Amino acid sequence: MSTRQATSTVEGGEEEIPAPVLASRSFPRPWAMTAGWIRRWRVAHPTGAQALSVTVTVLAAMLVVAALVTPNSMTELHPSRFVRIPAEAVIGAAVMIALPRRPRVALAVVSGVALAAMTLLNLLDAGFNQYLGRGFNVVLDWSLFGDAESYLEDSYGRATTLVAVAGVIVLVLLLFTLMALSMVRLSNLLARYPAAATRGTLVAGVVWITCSSLGLQLSGVPLAADSTANALKDQAHRISDTLKDEAEFRKVARVDAFGNTPGSQLVPDLRGKDMVFTFIESYGRSAVEDPIMAPGVDATLDARTKALAKAGFHARSGWLTSATYGGSSWLGHSTTMSGLWISNQQRYRTVMASDHMSLTDAFKKTGAFDTVGVMPGVQKAWPEQKWYGLDKVYNAFELGYKGPKFSWSTMPDQYTLQQFQDRVHRTKPADGKSRMSLLILTSSHTPWAPIPKMVGWDQLGDGSVFDSIEKAGHPSSYTLTDDTHTKEEYGKSVQYTVTALTEWLERYGTKDTVLVFLGDHQPNAHASGNHASRDVPVSIVAKDPKVLDRIASWNWTDGLRPAHNAPVWKMSAFRDRFLTAFGSTPHPKTN
Repeated sequence: MSTRQATSTVEGGEEEIPAPVLASRSFPRPWAMTAGWIRRWRVAHPTGAQALSVTVTVLAAMLVVAALVTPNSMTELHPSRFVRIPAEAVIGAAVMIALPRRPRVALAVVSGVALAAMTLLNLLDAGFNQYLGRGFNVVLDWSLFGDAESYLEDSYGRATTLVAVAGVIVLVLLLFTLMALSMVRLSNLLARYPAAATRGTLVAGVVWITCSSLGLQLSGVPLAADSTANALKDQAHRISDTLKDEAEFRKVARVDAFGNTPGSQLVPDLRGKDMVFTFIESYGRSAVEDPIMAPGVDATLDARTKALAKAGFHARSGWLTSATYGGSSWLGHSTTMSGLWISNQQRYRTVMASDHMSLTDAFKKTGAFDTVGVMPGVQKAWPEQKWYGLDKVYNAFELGYKGPKFSWSTMPDQYTLQQFQDRVHRTKPADGKSRMSLLILTSSHTPWAPIPKMVGWDQLGDGSVFDSIEKAGHPSSYTLTDDTHTKEEYGKSVQYTVTALTEWLERYGTKDTVLVFLGDHQPNAHASGNHASRDVPVSIVAKDPKVLDRIASWNWTDGLRPAHNAPVWKMSAFRDRFLTAFGSTPHPKTN
């Protein structure tokens, strides 16, 4: 048989039919079969076909309009937001009516994809605003999805995470596909009835202009909408500002008031002290002032203040405004230690690659302190150790823990503190130096379920004692959707960590121990509420009265609980104020 033709027997003789035609007759493509079935069904069921067509068209229109008016904030997600007239729909309809078929279909597909992308960005904005107190940055924030996946796996398990990730991917692909198909369908409808479409577009345009001019509203929401245009403009400004900020911040990071200060002139008033800097995960102002959480947290802070006083320790406390909210703890850590406002990932990378002095590195530069970090949240390589100036870092795998994880937190804070005591704090450095330690405590990390409980310090062992506590605790889902549960469990987690830290100090602190502890950021909106401040408590605790005398001019509150009207500083101000208070001499570095 020839490759170009084939023989087919038909009534009345043989007929030569090209091979492709014969192949198409003998082996019809699936979509051809489907199309044929749909045509036959329409012929057989004209009423049902008409109803189905109208339904699909209405759903397509609803999807497009919903995408055009979707807000980028969870607090604005209510029905009145979706009964508005989008200006973009009116303009788009006018353009589609005027175009020939091929350009119209091409524009419909491109518009659908673009609208799907803007819808996705709006949803990301809403999520980021809810959990991180800021919008999604299309330049910097893609790397955070890896952290989000790790958090889900730690909190809800590998299987659940895989299902969630797969579901998100499917939904995103579905969004782009349906939006493109919807735009094509609606553009075809406009082209099929040009006269009616033109009249309808004119009427919609007049209504939009009227509603906009008169400021007509429904439930406090303007009926005339241009949400997508504004969102696009906002994203463009955000990208432009990010690119400008990167260049400007590089210049700022080169300036350091203490950058050229000799080691002999750094923190001379703390020589011989046992310095411990501690960040408490998500320890925010809400824990101290929210009506649901504050009673328990405040009672704990007051009780621990009295217990420390009996042991000879006294404290002063104030507020710092964090550079981050709800997450990205490393931004809070680096802002405190650098004296720079590190509010995004690009700024963080810039500082980590610079020689801008960290507060911890200042102690190392004195030559009088060994420096060590204890970081149970670090589960991979951590090159930032160099910038922090830490001689040794103990990560999650170097603390000998054999007990269960508590959601994201790899181990309870009490266990971390005991390991710090056993591995670091128990003995003085062999070289006769003092020691500066940096601890990151993680038990108060979201989702705040299950949370550990205090056990006898002599019962901690390898952490297996926490097995029964973890099993008896609430599952991670307990705080997932219920804000009251979230607030209650978050408050308990803060009480636990504050108790563990201050009991460690009461048990193992000496006359030379100086403890500085603070929150890295507020918890997310489920715990702190919408529009919460970014303030976090900060406390300095010591036995030596001269230490607290050095900060008397700060007017901080006596005890572990800062007063509502205690001074509030930007977190980036802490480094220089601390260095100055303890005798450091500024020698600026400006290049």
